[in-house]
Amino acid sequence: MAAHTGKSSWPELVGINGEVAAAIIAIENTKIGVAIVKEGMMVTMDFRCGRVRVWVDKYGTVKLTPQIG
Repeated sequence: MAAHTGKSSWPELVGINGEVAAAIIAIENTKIGVAIVKEGMMVTMDFRCGRVRVWVDKYGTVKLTPQIG
């Protein structure tokens, strides 16, 4: 498992638009992939240091703190 460097969570992004949040994350940590996920969607439960999921509601607003995993 590769170690990650840089920022690992973005609590300040809760409540903003998911597309904007994803862009901020991609700029702040260029070594990870960012995926926007709508609430209720099924996802794998595996931990990946190269991934951040941005959980959004039906309006596209970030609902949970994005973090590496």
